[in-house]
Amino acid sequence: MMMLKIKSVQTIVAGLTFLLALLTNLLLKLQRQHNHKAHPSHKLQMMMITSELDSSSPEVDDDRYGLSWRLAVETNNNVRPWKTVPPRCYKHVQNYILGGQYELDMNIIVDEIIFYAKSQILVPSNKDAWILDVDDTCISNIPYYKDKRFGCEPFDSTMFKAWINKGMCPANPVVLRLFKTLIQKGFKVFLLTGRYEGTLGKITMDNLHNQGFIGYQRLILRSDEYKGQSAVKYKSSIRKEIEKEGYRIWGNVGDQWTDLQGDSLGIRTFKLPNPMYCIS
Repeated sequence: MMMLKIKSVQTIVAGLTFLLALLTNLLLKLQRQHNHKAHPSHKLQMMMITSELDSSSPEVDDDRYGLSWRLAVETNNNVRPWKTVPPRCYKHVQNYILGGQYELDMNIIVDEIIFYAKSQILVPSNKDAWILDVDDTCISNIPYYKDKRFGCEPFDSTMFKAWINKGMCPANPVVLRLFKTLIQKGFKVFLLTGRYEGTLGKITMDNLHNQGFIGYQRLILRSDEYKGQSAVKYKSSIRKEIEKEGYRIWGNVGDQWTDLQGDSLGIRTFKLPNPMYCIS
């Protein structure tokens, strides 16, 4: 009698084990089907939750961090205003500027600008204008910032003015190509800079001339009237004055977001890369 009871219990346990295994396999199959049909955004969300990495994690190397930081300040203007380049971005910015990617980016943007400019039909009024920024647009301060760890060191206005007064800013060859194309097309090119007219006017004009920027309509520097104004307010006022003179601004090119904000921006604006400093 006892042996019969034991066999009955063993049979029940074996049956329950089989059912449990069957149920487990069924649930796994349903889960796989659900994952296969899941929306891509749900999968991405799960991947992000699983990784649990943030920008400060040691698992995010400096180059990847530098790329993300540069994307934030350049493309989206999400990081503003910023005073210096984060130290861990130094190598990334250095490699970007000197390694060829900066020049490639500039060429792609300028090619697009030239394509746009050449597609326009100018009117006989001879009042078709373009506005180009000067520093790190027409002429470059890369030699200066190279000694300042490409913007990792705090800005020193005295040292920067001393650099400008040497008149040694090299032409940005890509923008010089754009400048010459616009002149040949018949546009009136205005060079607009935040440099002060009283102290830096002549050296800026000579520097531009020596680097091949010849034939522009007007070089406009900051006069005492605009002293202390923000870059956006100052440049907006100048662009309004140009429009009041009857000019139609087809395009506006600069390396700072403040070159491309405010009033009278023109029909199109074009942002050139500059991860070394930010003018607010």
